[in-house]
Amino acid sequence: MGMGCAQAAQATHLAEMIFRRKTKAVMGSDIVCLLRNRRVGRWAALLVAASVIGAGVAWGGTVVAPVKNVWAALISDGLHDPANPDISLLQEPGDSLSKLPQDYVGNKVNWDQALNEGYIDPRSKLQPQTRVRTLDQDTIMKNTGGTPWVRFPHRPHTAWLDCTTCHDSMFKEGPTPGLTMLAILNGQYCGKCHGTVAFPLSECNRCHSVIPK
Repeated sequence: MGMGCAQAAQATHLAEMIFRRKTKAVMGSDIVCLLRNRRVGRWAALLVAASVIGAGVAWGGTVVAPVKNVWAALISDGLHDPANPDISLLQEPGDSLSKLPQDYVGNKVNWDQALNEGYIDPRSKLQPQTRVRTLDQDTIMKNTGGTPWVRFPHRPHTAWLDCTTCHDSMFKEGPTPGLTMLAILNGQYCGKCHGTVAFPLSECNRCHSVIPK
């Protein structure tokens, strides 16, 4: 699929299509157009290139094979005691995780997709009286310096967490003073989960996904 210079600002959309397997080929000319577009720049070009490699689509007619996920055996993962005779009673990660929708970071599982497509059905609450609240609303954060804006999707977060997990202990309604990348990298705000139980902070494009118009 040739994107063309006029559509260079849609690099993030193209990357999302690649990840969702909705396009089968990306031409090298697309990347050249992105590099020539000052508003998008190298960030978007690298975003699309990384998406191609991660998803394994055709690059200019040549199929780029995705990295095959391999999970370390329990006996050699550095976490379990290989001398413990009971280690054989545990299930190997690859036996179960390989059957779930794949990702290329963290524990190599796309947990949101696994939930949305019914691969897993976790309990939504522990107490019968607990009210389950989900919110299908995106918040766009524009104070991002020279990087693309941040799209914060409430829906996948509230599918796993209650509103009180973040509000108002970490995030206030409206601007949150102190919310910077430095703070996040130091384990505050988004960094409380991302890099520990959610995808790592090295995945810039998953949050900085909105090209300013």
